[in-house]
Amino acid sequence: MKLIIQRVSEAAVAVEGVCIGAIGAGCMVLVGCRTGDENRDADYLAKRLAALRIFHDHEGKMNLSITQTGGSVLLIPQFTLYADTRSGNRPGFQLAGDPETARGLFNHFVSSLRGILGDAKVSTGVFGAEMSVALVNEGPVTLELCSDKQPGRPSGRVGLVQKAAVVTPVGNEFAGDDFVMRKEVE
Repeated sequence: MKLIIQRVSEAAVAVEGVCIGAIGAGCMVLVGCRTGDENRDADYLAKRLAALRIFHDHEGKMNLSITQTGGSVLLIPQFTLYADTRSGNRPGFQLAGDPETARGLFNHFVSSLRGILGDAKVSTGVFGAEMSVALVNEGPVTLELCSDKQPGRPSGRVGLVQKAAVVTPVGNEFAGDDFVMRKEVE
């Protein structure tokens, strides 16, 4: 699971021209789910986001979390975060989670974050909808958090890859016509 976090002074999301979520100071977060993500990924990232110290303290240092500042979060589901752009001009989305599983993970992430920050502090976009997102990035501060980095998670999770005509095992790797893929080692 992946988050792209932007510290904002304000952000809003609209569907079909109607504003469905808006926040003041806080974070606008793009949320991507991929094949193999689980509820523990969502829980881990909710805790990390709530504790991430990206807001200024009285000395002007990024030393405060959203929990400490009382800010709000706008969560936007964004399957394109797992686009594969390595070849061609059209992105592939083989790594993105299937829509129903991703919807469940996004909803779990929302619930987990609301459990930490409170319902009133978390607004969302609509999963699967065409949305217009407006924001004022403060700083600018833009960061990425990935659940791959959590303790106990194998670092070499393997996702879906493009088809290859021939796949040859070479040690801990598989080599094909279009790719090299490392085998997950626990």
